[in-house]
Amino acid sequence: MNAGVDTKLQPAAAQRAVELLVELAAGVADAGVTDVVISREPVVIDLPRDYVANRIGVEYSPEQIVNTLTEIGCEVEATATGYTVKAPSWRNDLLAPEDLAEEIARLDGYENIPYTLPVAPAGHGYTTEQAARRRAANALAAAGLTEVFAYPFVSEEANNLWSSPTAGEKVNSVRLANPISSAEGWLRRSLLPGLTEVLQRNLSRGFKNLKIFEAGRVFIPGERQGSASIPPLGERPSDEVLADLNAGIPEQPVYFSGLFAGAEHEPMPGTQARAYDWRDALDAARLIADVLGVEIVIAQGTHQAFHPGRTAQLRTQDGQTIGYAGELHPKLLQTENLPERTCAFEVNFTALFASHSGVPQASPIYGYPAATQDVALVVDENIPASEVAQALRDGAGELLEDLRVFDDYRGQGVESGKKSLAFAMRFRAPDRTLTAEEASASREAAVAVAAERFGAVARV
Repeated sequence: MNAGVDTKLQPAAAQRAVELLVELAAGVADAGVTDVVISREPVVIDLPRDYVANRIGVEYSPEQIVNTLTEIGCEVEATATGYTVKAPSWRNDLLAPEDLAEEIARLDGYENIPYTLPVAPAGHGYTTEQAARRRAANALAAAGLTEVFAYPFVSEEANNLWSSPTAGEKVNSVRLANPISSAEGWLRRSLLPGLTEVLQRNLSRGFKNLKIFEAGRVFIPGERQGSASIPPLGERPSDEVLADLNAGIPEQPVYFSGLFAGAEHEPMPGTQARAYDWRDALDAARLIADVLGVEIVIAQGTHQAFHPGRTAQLRTQDGQTIGYAGELHPKLLQTENLPERTCAFEVNFTALFASHSGVPQASPIYGYPAATQDVALVVDENIPASEVAQALRDGAGELLEDLRVFDDYRGQGVESGKKSLAFAMRFRAPDRTLTAEEASASREAAVAVAAERFGAVARV
């Protein structure tokens, strides 16, 4: 606090200086005095009676107010509405009622001011999507993956590589007006460029076995970016102006991405090290879908950044592509100086969440025994097993409780260009014990649908 200089102090100070010169330096005082008056009118402040109590939260008595202000040199006069306070000449900082309230509180003691912790208003907690995102991140962490965070700034080449499955295709990206680095002047459309840098940094520090993931937003611009005009300051923009501004904001979905490098564990006596492969990346993507209670369709896919024969395309039940999982391309691994067989996954969590049907419902547990039967179907080798499995589910009806593929055979006994897919089917009725004939009839109905859609032939 700076109280300033007392404008009435100069005559007394000058007189004292003259007295010291006469006494100590044999000076002779002249009768004349030069006085250049630079002063100001005293500040008069109206202090309402309840003002201090309302500001500080303490009920000060009139005697406390008068005595405290008088103590610091103020002249206080009581009025019908409060007090008229004339500030002393040496307190240039007393200009408003707030200053007087502060002085009263300071001299009475700040420790006498009661305190009350504010109570936060009752909220609604996380939104459904936020809670699902947290559950997915926790599930990946529980599975042994380490969550990391990467910069959202990437190069244009990185966006073109990771965001488009087709080589040579240039994608539309958001360019920064003032990038930190000119080499990374675009907002990311994929989390994998940043994760690749994190993986490289950890590998350079001696870590060999790594599985990391990130959950974050990407930036996918539409046909237009930004706005042609900036609304003026000092007034709320109209709804039309706000709609125009929002139209230029890029879409910002949440993605989950991860990388696997090295082995699951080091070699131990009696146990060899198991290197991470495409199945680990695919299981991580499945885990995210399982958290939401969504069944995703997994099919053979192609992506310029992934291995040509070890890439899975992830789709929702309605056919929307939501990501990829598999091994990265050998040429990319060589260029980025990454270990062989490094695997990755990327899932559009926002799109996956939009496809879920609400709170997952647990399947009922029935006390009647199940009937299990296997079926082997010969189909063209380019037909995904997931599509054949879906055809079997559609044909088997309500009695089918579970279906899984346990064999994919190509070789002697199977025509060239074909493959044999073996499925284990489990049937159960909620109200009775199924007979072998009922289970067989459901299986034959399932095979008929697969034969109709894909020309599947039962292999004996």
